[in-house]
Amino acid sequence: MSEQLFAHINKFVTVSNEDFQRINSFFESQSVSKKQILMEAGSPCDQNYFVLRGCLHMYFTSEKGVERTVQFAIDNWWMTDGLAYLNQTRTDFNIQAVEDTELLSISYEKQEQLLKEFPQLERYFRIMYQIGYGSSIMKMKYLFDFSKEEIYFHFTEHFPEFAQRVPQYLIASFLGLTPEYVSEIRAKKRS
Repeated sequence: MSEQLFAHINKFVTVSNEDFQRINSFFESQSVSKKQILMEAGSPCDQNYFVLRGCLHMYFTSEKGVERTVQFAIDNWWMTDGLAYLNQTRTDFNIQAVEDTELLSISYEKQEQLLKEFPQLERYFRIMYQIGYGSSIMKMKYLFDFSKEEIYFHFTEHFPEFAQRVPQYLIASFLGLTPEYVSEIRAKKRS
């Protein structure tokens, strides 16, 4: 049983230990190595991932061959291509481990069964999607409102858990910057 998932769910809705024994049976436990791909662009998106320990990133490759990170997930975060998962279609994104990662996964079919059996989890997953959507909206605001330098320092100051764990080139990709530019502004700040 994953005490972490149990505690996370109970931050938002109430489930008993007995109910969680059944809830936990819907999930598969996985260990993935650093740089391992969990989901590839063009493949069906049929898994939702809950990170127990480690870090994942979701990215796409632009027409120019540049990888663009759109999302990170660390301990107690969920990750999937929400629209492809909902519509059971192929994804445009890749999900890769940034670190050795322990996670739980649930298939779309099992999640649908889970929600029928435990309707209170509808609220839990709605809240998770609202948090994710809100984060995406704030990222867009920062991209429009801040200079490139401001967006980098805002990110590293407000999200130190990512800044300390995620390689700078991935942070640059997430913020729409080049790794060279990030090195430049970091050097400027030090001097």
